Amino acid sequence: MLKPVEKKKAYEDIVQQIRTLIEEGKLKRNDHLPSERELSETFRVSRTTVREAIRTLESMKLLQSRQGNGTYVVASSEEALIQPLAAALFNEKDDIRDIFYIRKIIEPHVAELAAENATQQEMEELERILRKQEECIGQRETIIETDSAFHNLMVKATKNRVMERLIIALIDLLKKSREQYLFEDENDERAIRSLEGHQQILSAVKKGDGKAARKSMLQHLEDIEGIIFHK
Repeated sequence: MLKPVEKKKAYEDIVQQIRTLIEEGKLKRNDHLPSERELSETFRVSRTTVREAIRTLESMKLLQSRQGNGTYVVASSEEALIQPLAAALFNEKDDIRDIFYIRKIIEPHVAELAAENATQQEMEELERILRKQEECIGQRETIIETDSAFHNLMVKATKNRVMERLIIALIDLLKKSREQYLFEDENDERAIRSLEGHQQILSAVKKGDGKAARKSMLQHLEDIEGIIFHK
């Protein structure tokens, strides 16, 4: 599965080999990597070089070293594809307003394409996600996972892989601000408004009404943006 590397570019080759294995699903989340000694023998490089490659993969949020327990894969194949794109396009210092501006350009089109291309199975899964989101609100639990799942599945329904990776990267960047606006609310008003927006979008998608889906998504994003920036 792994092969020796040229020493002049050993560090980059190790990173690329492990990344590729994760992207192809040959290394999966929670898989335990061989020890540094075993990896150095496999790659025929020093343990220092192996360590450098692992540190880089950790910075890319693909691996995690656990003290006394070795190194583990912490990303799925999909996340392994998304992380480099996110790193190349955005960084944490980017203004949230700018990221929202891009979302308002792209995601209404995502909703329109989803209305045209979503399968029955995808629509049923979107319904299941919103039922779960409603349950979370009723039990005063976090809806961050269901919120992300809804937007991620919407873009998956477009059948456009590049768009899917872009939107998932954007949503991941906004995670901290989304946690704040969705959950710092004693009366759950923000979470309820988020759910209502999702329900309107899904209603249009189920009808195959691309124009209505586009309009509903834009309204939803503008509502959330207004909450964040107190417009």
